[in-house]
Amino acid sequence: MPDTTLPQTALPVRADLVTKPMTLLQSLSAARNNLLQILPEIATRQPMVSGKTGTRWHMVMDPPSIKRIVLERLDDYPKSKVTKNLLRPAIGDSLFIAEGAHWRWQRRAAAPVFTHRNIMNLAPMMTGAAARCAERIENAGPRAVNLFDEMVTTTFDVISDVTFSGDEGFDRQSVHTAIDAYIDQAGRISLFDVLGFPDWVPRPGRMIVGGTGLKDMKAIADQTIEARAKRGTEGVPDLLDLLLSGEDPETKRSMTTSEVRDNLLAFIVAGHETTALALSWALYLCAFDQDVQDRARAELQGVIKDGVVRGEDVAQLPLIRAIVDEALRLYPPAGIVSRTAQVADELCGREIRPGDTVMIPIYALHRHHMLWEEPDAFRPDRWLTGKKPDRYSYFPFGDGPRICIGASFALTEAVIILGTLLARHKFTPVPGRTPEPVMILTLRPDGGVWLEAEPV
Repeated sequence: MPDTTLPQTALPVRADLVTKPMTLLQSLSAARNNLLQILPEIATRQPMVSGKTGTRWHMVMDPPSIKRIVLERLDDYPKSKVTKNLLRPAIGDSLFIAEGAHWRWQRRAAAPVFTHRNIMNLAPMMTGAAARCAERIENAGPRAVNLFDEMVTTTFDVISDVTFSGDEGFDRQSVHTAIDAYIDQAGRISLFDVLGFPDWVPRPGRMIVGGTGLKDMKAIADQTIEARAKRGTEGVPDLLDLLLSGEDPETKRSMTTSEVRDNLLAFIVAGHETTALALSWALYLCAFDQDVQDRARAELQGVIKDGVVRGEDVAQLPLIRAIVDEALRLYPPAGIVSRTAQVADELCGREIRPGDTVMIPIYALHRHHMLWEEPDAFRPDRWLTGKKPDRYSYFPFGDGPRICIGASFALTEAVIILGTLLARHKFTPVPGRTPEPVMILTLRPDGGVWLEAEPV
């Protein structure tokens, strides 16, 4: 496909990828400050890039090889120790990091939670949170608003509403504060992890973030889960009800309180910030391209009532969904995923040894010049032509058996919130406040997403 020929000024903001080999110290500095800085520019033009910085590593951008990693040889490429070490203190051996049989039974038990029927039953909570967000923006008056902060607040409203509905004694703010503090600190990858020190060597940063806040958060969640189990379901079942009633259809095993808690916290951690990021970048892109924003608003006017998007409207808003898809392509919340090879293998004709780190740099994959036309351009219409990309070239939710269990939930939520905000406001950029793509644990808009919001 043709290379992009648009001038830099016609493109939305992008990360500057490295053009020269990095030393070990440079790589470690990048890993602590912005992981996108370890990505070489050549990764957007070659199927695979390999090197050695302490350990052997490989970046894979070849769709058939990615399919091999996440589908055909899944057990031979488990999640890396770095990923597990960072997240286990908060979410235990939940679905997100469990492996093998322990992962499989949890996946089977949790799968019914995210059926289309259950998502539609929970959609009114998404609509309510979206409407409250639109009202906050309107009440803020004619001034710039940090939409990243607003999206974090709104998606936490959604996840806490659909997780702990009716639990008035649940301290949502304490959980929110503890999770945000953990994400911020745990995301700064430990120097010891990068150097491959054994697990028994204490990690100072992890000791700090794994203290009182996390313990209190887990205690609050345990108390709420036990109280709900005694009370039973009232009204429409929420995520907690569905997890408590779920069982593995093969073994009839149900989750213990700690397993329910770890998976609930995993859903909150994974589903709260990642959706907020997708929405923040989508709003930035709509402000960047006023024509797309105007078209989106016209689509909304022909579908929705009372200025809010409801669950039943989502299927009738293809352009809003395309904007979300394109935002996830240009700024995938998980910009890099890492695996550790367990056995000898071959990818792209290159030797893979046991212990090698195998990365799928999603940020580079989504901007690859051999896979995408005008890869750095904001073009939501690419999702409306009927010609879908290779499923292993577009990876915001992963793929294979471990594809994100909450993908449909997140996309429904994103369309409802984005559509509601665009129906009520016209967003324009604030000069000099362009966000910078920075990846620590997730790909965040450094400096926030500051936009002017004008009622329409």
